Amino acid sequence: MAEVVWLEPALSDLEAIAEYIAVENPAAAATLVERVVKHVEQLADHPESGSRPQELKRSRYRQIVEPPCRVFYRYDGRRVFILHVMRTERLLRERRLAARSRRTRPQRGE
Repeated sequence: MAEVVWLEPALSDLEAIAEYIAVENPAAAATLVERVVKHVEQLADHPESGSRPQELKRSRYRQIVEPPCRVFYRYDGRRVFILHVMRTERLLRERRLAARSRRTRPQRGE
């Protein structure tokens, strides 16, 4: 079983999406957050179940889709790092994933 680790920027991403939806429909926003979290929790048992993003053919990143969100993550063999959450209609910027992924690397001496 893999440990699922949400990085702070990914949590902020999900919160921002939920806040935007909540302006019109608070119940829908809460339901979306529940669905995303539940889907992400399944990665503990199936960490390699996500697909490789089309934009990043040969990358170490994977994604799961829980409309209207795409959740990007990286699996290091022990842990699943949730790096970024974005709306499906937005364009992915690889730099954002790479910058967030660097935060998951062990420091010297760890």
